[in-house]
Formats: sequence, C-alpha cells, structure tokens
Amino acid sequence: MIKTTQQNKKIVVIGGGTGLSTMLRGIKKYTSQITAIVTVADNGGGSGKLREEMGIIAPGDIRNCIVALANTEPIMEKLLQYRFKEGTLQGQSFGNLFLAALTDVTGGFEEAVRVTSNVLAITGKVLPVTLEDVHLEATFDNGQWISGESEIVEYGKGSGHNITTIKLVPSMPQPAPEVIEALEDADLIILGPGSLYTSIIPNLLVKNISCYIREAKAEKLYVANLMTQPGETSDLSLERHLMILEGYLGKGVINQVIVNNEVIEETYLRQYLEDGASVLKVDETHPIWDNIKIIEAPLVKVDQDKKFIRHDADKLAKCIFEEI
Repeated sequence: MIKTTQQNKKIVVIGGGTGLSTMLRGIKKYTSQITAIVTVADNGGGSGKLREEMGIIAPGDIRNCIVALANTEPIMEKLLQYRFKEGTLQGQSFGNLFLAALTDVTGGFEEAVRVTSNVLAITGKVLPVTLEDVHLEATFDNGQWISGESEIVEYGKGSGHNITTIKLVPSMPQPAPEVIEALEDADLIILGPGSLYTSIIPNLLVKNISCYIREAKAEKLYVANLMTQPGETSDLSLERHLMILEGYLGKGVINQVIVNNEVIEETYLRQYLEDGASVLKVDETHPIWDNIKIIEAPLVKVDQDKKFIRHDADKLAKCIFEEI
C-alpha cells in the first residue's frame, strides 16, 4: 500500500532516452508532483537534423517525456510519436517538428515545451537541463577521441571500447532557470535508468547541477539499468556504475539504489549478448554498500514482438513508492 505522504512528495527525475520516459509512465500514476530534467545533447536522427537545420535544442528526449506524462486522447500520443515513412521527412518525428514550429512561434524552446505540455495536459513538468546548444565529446579507453553523441554511441558499439571521460562543449553551460528551483524543492531525486555516459552524466556536466543535487535536502536514488551497454559500460558492475557517478556527484550523495533481481529468459538475452551487452552484475559484499541501501525487485518487461528488454514501468513505480 502506498503511503499518503509519498503521493505528496516532489519528485525530480534526471536523465534521457527510453529509460527515463518509461519510468515516467509509471510514476505519474502515483503523483502529480513530477519534474523531468532532460539532457539535450542528442545529435542523431530527427533531432540531429533539426539541430543542424534550425539551430534548436534537441527535441527528441523532451518529446518522449512529454508524451509519457500526457493525459490526452491516444491519437494525440500516436500523432506526436509518428515518424514519416517517405520523402524528405522520412524518419522524422511529427512531435519534433511540432516542437520546432512552436519554438519559432513562441520565440523560444523553453516556451515551446511549456505550451506543448499544456496542450497535452501532462502530469508534472518537463524541463531541458540547459537552453544552450551543447554537444558531447568522449575519450575511450584506447585513447580515441570522438565528438557528437550519435558518433560516440556508434564508435563504442563498433569498436568494443568503453568511454573513460565525457564532456560538454561548450563546457559548463548554464542550467535552465526552473531546473535549480526544482532540485532545491525536491523530496526525492532519481537518476536513471538510462545510458550512463550519454543520458545521465551530461546533465551533471551543466554548471552547478552536481552541486545542487549534492546540497539538496532530497533523498537521492539511482535506478540501475537492466543490462550493460556496449561502448559505454561493457562488463561494468553496478558498483562501478556508482563509483563513476560518485566521481561527478561526490561520495555519499546517492543513498539508495534500485536494481532488478528477476532472471531474464535466455531467449530474450541472446541478441543482447551477441551485441556485447550483459546482465548487470551486483556484488553485495562490495564496501560501497556500507553506506548505500540496495533495493532489489523483479522489474523486467519484455516486448514480445521486438524482443526488447525494458523496465516494467508499473513495477518500477510501485517499488519506488513503496520502498523509498
């Protein structure tokens, strides 16, 4: 049973990609006090084209979070997620174009996000972590330097090497105005799930974000990925993930971790293993757990058609609200 006080907690989630939007679909069933702080460094696919051609902030991850929190007719969700199948717009998302058009109409990306959120009557709020035009640069464990998020991901998958350092260019961009207020007011700050170096850490590289997270009165929770990610975290244990995050946030900041303990059927693991991913390993004897509470729960959902392994949004949200 969910505690009434939990339903009134102000929750801030930080990240990007599929993992973040999946979690939001579950959390919104328990509370309306949600703020999603989302990375804007994506330069691939439709988002990348719009960045290059129109000079706007990458809209893709923002769009996914807005749709996840939407309370509107299902056709509107389908419309915003629709991708054109042919012509010059092939592969582009209508939702990305909608945000791009609203950016021009309203005079700014932040206002475009606010208007879109109102149109879709979303639960909570979605904020870009920064309004500046930023890109990622990464160095791999073989010394190779790569610029651009999509290029970083592609190189990592193709080379088999892991990222060792990552930075934003330009460095230390200013956070969007409402981001700091959300962190200061939060009762619970959630990092992840999502790609460690390309979805979570980019948010921590924005000026003073790590400091505000560290100083916030909120509980700090990390939701661990189900699998490692080739080119970013190949063969890294959960403990190593936490140590990397501590390098940006400081030791003792994250005080709770949720991790899946459900066995994944080999049928669904096979393709992941062939691609170089593996089930995230946990060593509960590691000294890092002396000061961090580990919460284990069955959290897996498998897309039977596409054979994708994802967090189950409902199970994850239930775990968050019952255990934290």
